[in-house]
Amino acid sequence: MSGILLLAAGGIFVLLGALHALYTLADERRPRRIVPEAPAVREAMAGTGVRLARGGTTMWRAWIGFNLSHALGAVLFGALVMLLGYSWQEPTPPRFILLLPLGVTLVYLTLSVRYWFRIPTAGIALAAACIAVAWMLA
Repeated sequence: MSGILLLAAGGIFVLLGALHALYTLADERRPRRIVPEAPAVREAMAGTGVRLARGGTTMWRAWIGFNLSHALGAVLFGALVMLLGYSWQEPTPPRFILLLPLGVTLVYLTLSVRYWFRIPTAGIALAAACIAVAWMLA
């Protein structure tokens, strides 16, 4: 049962990360989803450099890159949790192994509650519940 819960939790992260990447890539050409509501803000981002880069990129390009790397991290984390679930066997490995993915998921949940919006928050909360129950059952 723990393996199935880990597969579900990882799948949630893979799905959320893949959607985030797809939306970000679509926004690079035709901004509609993960963009400021005010078009002037996006235009300002596209016309403003990043001080650290000294003319090497704009805030808009950095925004796209940050969102893509964030999506990649979520997909990779989800894939690792799914791999853990797929390889979970009876007798079960030590429970402490599940504390790392649970801790990472709780950090994602904290970030989501504070900075993001309700869809990722609901998905991450569900994934956290799956991992917590898997830990209790292990």
